[in-house]
Amino acid sequence: MAVGQVRDHRDIELVLKGYRLATAEILYRMPDNLDFLQAFVWQDFDIAPDFPVLCKFLRFWEENLDGPLHSVRVASTQLMTPAEFRAVDGIIRFH
Repeated sequence: MAVGQVRDHRDIELVLKGYRLATAEILYRMPDNLDFLQAFVWQDFDIAPDFPVLCKFLRFWEENLDGPLHSVRVASTQLMTPAEFRAVDGIIRFH
């Protein structure tokens, strides 16, 4: 699936509720050698600027995984908004 592609009807509903595709680059320390960093990329629909879905994932990480978090970098994009959907009264044809 291409980046930014809506996966199913659930995703369209989320987008219409204000969710946007968010990507986080998570750097964490290797459990057996804390001097080494490993990267993990997370991507899901979330609401900026609070990112509650990402925060829930990071809480799960801290409570259940051994690799301590080093840093998290987040990017979010706007796919579409409800304002982009309009009722059309007719058809205009260009030759």
